[in-house]
Amino acid sequence: MTRLPAEWEPQQGVLLSWPTRSTDWATNLIEAENSYLSLISAICRFETAHICVKEKETCTHVMQRLQENDIDMDNIVLHTLPYDDTWTRDYGPITVYRDSKPVWLNFRFNAWGSKYPHVQDDQLNRGLHENVSFNALELIDIDFVLEGGSIDCDGNGRLLTTTRCLLSQTRNPDMDKSAVENQLRESLGVNRILWLEHGQLEGDDTDAHIDTLARFCSADTIAYTQCTDPNDSHAESLNQMQQELYDMRQLNGEPYRLIPLPLPTPCYNDQGQRLPANYVNFLIINGAVLLPVYDVETDDISRQQVGMAFPNHEIIDVPSRALLEQYGSLHCVTMHLPA
Repeated sequence: MTRLPAEWEPQQGVLLSWPTRSTDWATNLIEAENSYLSLISAICRFETAHICVKEKETCTHVMQRLQENDIDMDNIVLHTLPYDDTWTRDYGPITVYRDSKPVWLNFRFNAWGSKYPHVQDDQLNRGLHENVSFNALELIDIDFVLEGGSIDCDGNGRLLTTTRCLLSQTRNPDMDKSAVENQLRESLGVNRILWLEHGQLEGDDTDAHIDTLARFCSADTIAYTQCTDPNDSHAESLNQMQQELYDMRQLNGEPYRLIPLPLPTPCYNDQGQRLPANYVNFLIINGAVLLPVYDVETDDISRQQVGMAFPNHEIIDVPSRALLEQYGSLHCVTMHLPA
């Protein structure tokens, strides 16, 4: 029996890839590193941060920066591996339980439809699995393009995703909706797939990843990105998505408890492009929820709403404005590793 665990279930750690000048972070590397340091500091209070570093020479720099920020080094493990960029949510291993044993699934990664270089990212899980920390786990290659940020689950067989992403012709072009559903059921052990046909953020280059739009917070609760400004360019799409969520039902026939998270006050880059800021890109870890914040007025509201969704977790702000410059946020640069 195969089961895909929910993110709030016990974890042994979180996987990240450190930003360097040879990744897309060259233009704002210091700011990106500072966001990573805040994120890693929060993770290490509760569990292990597994940090991929591109070259051995970079390890010294990373260790120095971690120590300067008084981060608990007992909860740090560095892995020297090549990678193209730092979006580990989308190329990192997806863990399922088979007969109660954790197994890594190594799906294909093609950089959101061959938008960017990705050969090293696609090979990272193989290299990581050879490390002593993980080589006792079984690793299974699956010939199917799937990014971790494109799916979200409740741990009980329900999976939330978007048609815009999973049915994209640039990922698995020979598969129709039925074939994609069969693949998800077979590999992940899910028994019900909840599709969203609407919802898209400006600046998003993932083709509407679910972790920017709607997330399970418990088996009966979903947090989602809400737009209340009728003049905002997102209004129509997000309102249609909201209606889809209202229409969804649990297995018992009851509607889901929905918790709206505000669409952040607009954030723009130097070229005037709106960036895909959202609060749904939070990371759940053991005992805490790490919330991306952008130093805008909607941060306070989102913190209150996420607190309602996770009353038994500590809510920790992680400054994530720098991450938006490369069109992602906090959840996108992490992959949780279930216990």
